[in-house]
Amino acid sequence: MINPISRVKKELHEYKRILTISNKPTMEEFLSIAKVCAIGMGLIGLMGFVIQILGIFL
Repeated sequence: MINPISRVKKELHEYKRILTISNKPTMEEFLSIAKVCAIGMGLIGLMGFVIQILGIFL
């Protein structure tokens, strides 16, 4: 069985490694990701709305 303290240290080391590899997105990348997310949420909301309307009238 692995020592809980060494397990936490290992996890923290992995988190640190990921943070050093990653970088902050540029404003252009951020805006394109935000647009895609907004379109996706809008489509999901529209589908839910259509399903609700169909459920009311059918």
